[in-house]
Amino acid sequence: MNLSADDRALLAGSEEVMIETRSADGAVHRTIIWVVVDGGDVLIRSVNGTAGRWYREAVAHPEVALHVAGRRITGRVEAATDSDTVERCSAALITKYRADPALDTMLIPRILPTTLRVVATT
Repeated sequence: MNLSADDRALLAGSEEVMIETRSADGAVHRTIIWVVVDGGDVLIRSVNGTAGRWYREAVAHPEVALHVAGRRITGRVEAATDSDTVERCSAALITKYRADPALDTMLIPRILPTTLRVVATT
């Protein structure tokens, strides 16, 4: 199930958000990430690939929270491994972050498999 339209609009308009993840021992970590919205999908990708701590923690413990504009949006991540979603994420990143010199890093082939969809918790 998608995040609400209001949550998606807030995330779409935000340059960066903080993702909150938990380690295996329960420690809470927050990391600044980019987020894009394509239609009903909220998509994130790890700039550090599978080595990124937030990514490893989110895959191991999919319940996450996105902190933006004083709000805490809870959700669950799921792998977005189909080529269509990965391409849509890349296109949305290019549109949203085209002026950022770090954009090219998010489009490196080894990084693409870390694309995740953030969905509402049920």
